[in-house]
Amino acid sequence: MSAQTYLAYDYPLLGAFWTMLWFFLWIMWFILLFRIIVDIFRDDRLSGWAKAGWLVFCIVLPFLGVLVYVIARGKNMGRREVAQARAQQEEFNAYIRETAAGGRPSSIDELARLSEIRARGDITDEEFRRAKELVLTDYGPARPPGSTHTSGR
Repeated sequence: MSAQTYLAYDYPLLGAFWTMLWFFLWIMWFILLFRIIVDIFRDDRLSGWAKAGWLVFCIVLPFLGVLVYVIARGKNMGRREVAQARAQQEEFNAYIRETAAGGRPSSIDELARLSEIRARGDITDEEFRRAKELVLTDYGPARPPGSTHTSGR
């Protein structure tokens, strides 16, 4: 075998193009298969048997299963994904609001609430003065749990 063979002659540019095309189509199919499997488990309207059936169909006959799933249920895949993203965002926003609030009102909030109560006439000026002193000296409800009072009383 003294004859030299050149790889470029054995594998032309068009062959390389087709190989890359099939390779990327194969990767896209895998991505679609995994998205379909996630969508099957994400859908709350499907029963357990329906989820098992779609999953077996997509695993046993993968190309046909993916194609049939996209045709039958593909329209709502995006809607379910958007709904799940919105739910996650709402949970995150609720967590941020809860964490930022700290769970306890500040002294300023309590003084404003006391002023409103006094303006409505629900408490007297003397009760307002005592409640205000409690809030300002950290004896009132605005004191965080576990903190100790350091004034000279």
